[in-house]
Amino acid sequence: MVKDKYYFTVEEVARELGISKQTILRYEKRGIFPKPHRNPINHWRQYSSRDIKNLKKILGR
Repeated sequence: MVKDKYYFTVEEVARELGISKQTILRYEKRGIFPKPHRNPINHWRQYSSRDIKNLKKILGR
């Protein structure tokens, strides 16, 4: 994963975690994953490196 990037898209996070984008969105909807920060301009989900680390812990990775 690129370390100098501040935020990551849901697609990038899915690739890093080895799960589908739909799984991330489903887990978010069910409250398994916390809701990420949203870009104020386009409202896209933005995940930080810390978010990704936390998601890995939730998945047991």
